Amino acid sequence: MRTFDLAPLYRNTVGFDRVAALLDRAMSAETGTQTYPPYNIEKTGDDTYRITVAAAGFAETDLNVESREGQLVITGKKAPRSEEETARILHRGIAERGFERRFHLADHVTISAARLENGLLHVDLVREVPEALKPRTIQIATGATTATIEGDAS
Repeated sequence: MRTFDLAPLYRNTVGFDRVAALLDRAMSAETGTQTYPPYNIEKTGDDTYRITVAAAGFAETDLNVESREGQLVITGKKAPRSEEETARILHRGIAERGFERRFHLADHVTISAARLENGLLHVDLVREVPEALKPRTIQIATGATTATIEGDAS
């Protein structure tokens, strides 16, 4: 596989460093995709979303959900079993390995809640666009009406 140096993009673009970082991340990612644990992303409303991660066998204390640098990071780490518990297991089919799953969040998306229910971790997200960035309608005046600006007449 070829490698590309994206350093010139960082020098020549002002304000577009996120795009260059995104390209850099996409090109440096491994060819195999991470499949554990499985997850769903669903739209629950106009500006609300939910990420559901299958976390069977993990307790609330084994899971960590945090938001940092525009990313949602979900980690799970199970405490090791004692030798006595391990000796009693005849077949191990439920994966209990640790994991870290990262989701890149769009601008103005925040985490509103997280809960563990029936082995599924639900993380609710809300997109809150500030009023200054929302589109607004500007009234168009006709040629017959004139706007008057009040001020000092000098």
